[in-house]
Amino acid sequence: MKKIILAATLASAVLGCVVSASADTYPSRTVSLVVPYPAGGSVDGVARILAQKLGEVANATFIVENRAGGAGGTVGANTVAKANPDGYTLLLTASIHVTTPFLFKNIPYDVVKDFTPISLVASGPLVVSTAPNVPANNLKEFFDLVRKSPEKYTFATSGFGSAGHLAVELLKRRAGINTLVIAYKGAGPMLNDIMSGQIQLIADPMLSSLPLAQSKKIKALAITSLKRVESAPDIPTVQESGMEPLDFESWYGLWGPKNMPADLVANIQQKTVEALKDPVVKKRLATLGFEAKSSTPDEFAKFIDKEMATYSKIIKDAGIKTE
Repeated sequence: MKKIILAATLASAVLGCVVSASADTYPSRTVSLVVPYPAGGSVDGVARILAQKLGEVANATFIVENRAGGAGGTVGANTVAKANPDGYTLLLTASIHVTTPFLFKNIPYDVVKDFTPISLVASGPLVVSTAPNVPANNLKEFFDLVRKSPEKYTFATSGFGSAGHLAVELLKRRAGINTLVIAYKGAGPMLNDIMSGQIQLIADPMLSSLPLAQSKKIKALAITSLKRVESAPDIPTVQESGMEPLDFESWYGLWGPKNMPADLVANIQQKTVEALKDPVVKKRLATLGFEAKSSTPDEFAKFIDKEMATYSKIIKDAGIKTE
């Protein structure tokens, strides 16, 4: 018995040394930032900016691995949930990650228990837009038109449960209407249909919507922040567009698998903070409509709890059913 206890004690001590050493030397090989969506979207854009700078900060290679598929990005997220907690497989995704338990059945992981929160990365408001042929120049005029002829209007989202989806649901409730919201599989098809006038209202990240608004291919009615943003000074706030003030952002974060050693998490978080402080990174994110926004792991965990409570209420109030 004494030999067993001694062996266990020695094994524990050795494991502790290995974990500490791995955190001290991390990363010693390529790190994958898993993005559970195709290349080219807002999540992918944020991930590539961060990966490039993390590589410089850590003097190592960080790659973006696009693993699209499943409701709310569950294929890519599940890859990370099942990965070794050694810091070489991380998840970079958007707020939709924490809405999936309220929207989808049979998610193969627990979004809280099966992941280690590392840091917030960025956030940004959404652009609320309509088709160019709709005769409204602000949200008040738009919803007045919808009330008069509701059968002529269809709303849409790039993904069921996305920040854009929830923002449209909030605006619907505040306007007192119950128009159908169609869920597309990605921003591309949705944007094509609003440009052609087949749908009439969306809320979408600035990365994909702002260039279309600036070229008059869609009509921007408002931005979901309390103040106008520097990169789009001509787009009014929701309040300036004739409705109650709305402060609603799409945010992006960095997670690892569960059971990551605390010193390894601290190592990655510190490198992330350093990367996000870089003026070039801040400028590149701002160009895409995002603000660099880091946090401690504990702050990120509390932020997730708060956001999940908010999203749960929006989904319940809107009567959105689980798929």
